[in-house]
Amino acid sequence: MPSRPGAGADMDPGAGAVPDPGAVMDSHAPAHHTPARQSPYGGWCELPGGAFLMGCDDAPYPADGEGPVREVTLAPFRLAATAVTTAEFAAFVEATGHRTDAERFGWSFVFGGFLPRDFPPTRAAAAAPWWRQVYGADWRHPEGPGSGSDGREDHPVVHVSYNDAQAYCTWAGARLPTEAEWEYGARGGLCGMPYPWGDERDPDGTHRMNIWRGSFPERNTAADGYAGTCPVDAFPPNAYGLFNMTGNVWEWCADPFTTGPAPGPGSHPGPDSDSGSGSGSRALRGGSHLCHESYCLRYRTSARMGNSPDSSSGNTGFRLAR
Repeated sequence: MPSRPGAGADMDPGAGAVPDPGAVMDSHAPAHHTPARQSPYGGWCELPGGAFLMGCDDAPYPADGEGPVREVTLAPFRLAATAVTTAEFAAFVEATGHRTDAERFGWSFVFGGFLPRDFPPTRAAAAAPWWRQVYGADWRHPEGPGSGSDGREDHPVVHVSYNDAQAYCTWAGARLPTEAEWEYGARGGLCGMPYPWGDERDPDGTHRMNIWRGSFPERNTAADGYAGTCPVDAFPPNAYGLFNMTGNVWEWCADPFTTGPAPGPGSHPGPDSDSGSGSGSRALRGGSHLCHESYCLRYRTSARMGNSPDSSSGNTGFRLAR
């Protein structure tokens, strides 16, 4: 996902089964809720914490700082089973009047393949020309004027910045996960596996996540069932009860992004903190529906990237932690 001009952040493009609710999950909460401290859509997953091995030594993009593999110890915490939905974000906006960074700037980045063929020429991201600057694109209008979020109430909210995610967390009485917490949750108790379910991307030919299928950026076969985003609880959850920890949308984390190893448990930095060579960038995890192995093999449990805190795009969302 591209950054706002001048931000200096990295570039990236970027029929689910319903699980048997396990003991680790709360009951399924409605997507439309106005009380601030209700359970998120899909409920909370109680994670025991403890020591785990974080990172990857043989990652395809060394500059991303996935390695070295190191042991990290976490206290018990809670992670939302799903990313924040469009309906949940709408309730937040209705309650608070929040205007997203995309709305304040008046534009956001949209994948060019989702625009009509006769869409007027607009500025593209230099290193990723498939990203188009679209005026009027925001969380209500994911592909710009004329598009809408109807029918996507249970999809992850997109075109939200790190700043917007922090505002939502404050309202919801929650926070963003650290990178260590996010990766611990994504691994689902497995050690050293690239995916939340094991070491094969499509075990026995079964699609387990929403990514680009085909040849990027010309042709997406949508063989996994989705050309764009999918519902937040599509595809089976991992062993911790967490849905779509890889693919679908990138998810903001609390940590500043550095080009060295991802932080351990540490503190939960606020919106004004910064460290390392990220120059204000914030960490994102999980990859998205626009990731393809030809240029963005980041739909893995250890993969990471950074972007400026006011940046937004059609493949960026977040989930809550406590």
